[in-house]
Amino acid sequence: MNSSRKTELEGKNIVADSIRYYREKNNMSYQKVSDLLMLYGIDIHKQAIYKIEKNNRTVADFELCGFAKIFGVSVNDLTDSYFKKLNK
Repeated sequence: MNSSRKTELEGKNIVADSIRYYREKNNMSYQKVSDLLMLYGIDIHKQAIYKIEKNNRTVADFELCGFAKIFGVSVNDLTDSYFKKLNK
């Protein structure tokens, strides 16, 4: 793997920027996101959401589905930027 690609893919998850984008687009606080996820049985504390957005925490598959559900987008919408990087 070349060094430029390695730098692009470092971190704990591939959806940090997308989650932050959709949270801010929907004017949601970390607490609001946490509360909405809890309605679907997904227990993520607001501090953990902050860590996800800062790329310091991994995101489980079921959590990714929960984020997509509360933002009204598809999982593909959340992962699209990563796939675009892979195709460069």
